[in-house]
Amino acid sequence: MLERILEPEAMDTAEEAADYDAMDHSGPNADFIDRLIELGARGRMLDIGTGPGQMPPVVAARVPDAHVLGIDLAHEMLAVAERRRLALDASVRDRIEYRAADAKRLDLPDAHFDAVFSNTILHHIPEPAAFLREARRVLAPGGVLLIRDLFRPKDLETLNALVALHAANCNESQRKLFAESLHAALTPQELRVLADECGLGHAELVVDTDRHMSLQLRAH
Repeated sequence: MLERILEPEAMDTAEEAADYDAMDHSGPNADFIDRLIELGARGRMLDIGTGPGQMPPVVAARVPDAHVLGIDLAHEMLAVAERRRLALDASVRDRIEYRAADAKRLDLPDAHFDAVFSNTILHHIPEPAAFLREARRVLAPGGVLLIRDLFRPKDLETLNALVALHAANCNESQRKLFAESLHAALTPQELRVLADECGLGHAELVVDTDRHMSLQLRAH
């Protein structure tokens, strides 16, 4: 089994933000939002690790009563996200907000959000247990949780094959970023153990694709 090798927690240069935003995440993003809605997400929502803010506009457009707060540690990512928000129609724009925040120490009230979601940020967190505990703390009882991330392949050969398959049309920097992210990710087994330790033993763990897994709770 490959050892987990951490990568920087925040990509906080203008070049990194632009490079990440330019990558084609449309397919996985659409699948993620479909799942979020299928789980029953509505109302006050928190996007942890929003990056360049690709998710909140689509969520707000598809869920009429959604008010989405996107947080990120990287100010350059948030600058891209805010430019994207300002270009939206007011009916969507006014239901989105972005703030700088640390996912491991959220300055947000307990049980405040009807839905908490995060897309491919967990592998950036050196202390994933702190992230999971905070996500659980701010989620209202009966709310929706969807934490999707990459999972670490079993060996370097599999990792390289995934990069060749899914980053074939990317530039060298983007392929390197994808490979490092796979190497930094948890395995499904590691995430299951952590979730159980963090009070999320009732959450379902789903292996979604050849590289993605999700920890999820349905609205009830």
